[in-house]
Amino acid sequence: MASIFELVNSEDIVAYWRERSNETENLLGEELFDERQKLGLDLKWIKGSKGLPVVLKPSAYDVVALKRDRIGFEKIATEMPFFKESMMVDEELRQQLNMVLETGNQAYIDSIMTRVFDDEISLLRGARAQRERMRMMLITTGGISISANGQNYDYDYGLQDWQNVTVTKSWSDPSATIIEDIRKWQDKVEEESGVRPTRAVCSPATFEYFMINTLIKNAIWGNDSVAPVTREKVIQYVSTELKLSIAVYSKKYIDEVGVTKSYIPDDLFTLLPPGVLGTGWFGTTPEQSDLMSGSAANVSITDTGVAVTTVKKTDPVNVDTKVSMIYLPSFEAMDQILIADLSA
Repeated sequence: MASIFELVNSEDIVAYWRERSNETENLLGEELFDERQKLGLDLKWIKGSKGLPVVLKPSAYDVVALKRDRIGFEKIATEMPFFKESMMVDEELRQQLNMVLETGNQAYIDSIMTRVFDDEISLLRGARAQRERMRMMLITTGGISISANGQNYDYDYGLQDWQNVTVTKSWSDPSATIIEDIRKWQDKVEEESGVRPTRAVCSPATFEYFMINTLIKNAIWGNDSVAPVTREKVIQYVSTELKLSIAVYSKKYIDEVGVTKSYIPDDLFTLLPPGVLGTGWFGTTPEQSDLMSGSAANVSITDTGVAVTTVKKTDPVNVDTKVSMIYLPSFEAMDQILIADLSA
């Protein structure tokens, strides 16, 4: 008869996670940022800064600015944040598993193990949500700020003043000049960076402003029409008029204190350049560095650099599953975005 130690192990948890995660829709940040892993904690990349020195400042770590390679670029180094959380099979499930193991009924065993693995991969879902939160913070604020469990991570990526704008008339007003505002911002980004934005991101509530806008409705249906417009019609019109593709992003997450939040806040509109914006860098976790080659624990790697570790517990008899991740995105396209506050 198999034991709980044989059934709950990192390899099977990772295999189950890969099967389940393939069933879910990709997150926006996974399309905008590549993912790679490097050794250690230091993150270094070259970022265009138009000849200005840009320093990335974590609140709790020393900043190391390395020798500049050429005018207009600076290598930036910082330490990457560490995330870790664990869980054990609860007593009720463990007792149910013990009982069905004695029967040898594989269907019952599979049913209990599915419940166990569904609990375990909640940690991997949390790691994925944390990565998406960081990427979406970058494109909506120009930085990353996370405070939880006594840790404070505060990264300033050096967004320039011209990249934060505020409308003179709120887009919630049907008479707002939404199309002209966007065209003006596209011109500004192209003037400053040499790259014209071809993509934008906003929340569903923000996109509703397009739907009720008088000038947009008139452009689609003709003057003084009272007919409603569809999301598809508006997206097509904006694409034709501005050569701009809008991603309306509605996904949410639950933060460390249990509050449900949107990845993209309302009343914000971010213009983005074509292509990949940066790279989501994974560091090497202590579990990957020190435990994979030994017998103290069972470690598997998934999602490029997320470590899943299972450890036998003898009192009480159980298996502790830990998910750990060192992650921080770079943002080489930082100088080619613009963030608009639409609330006026």
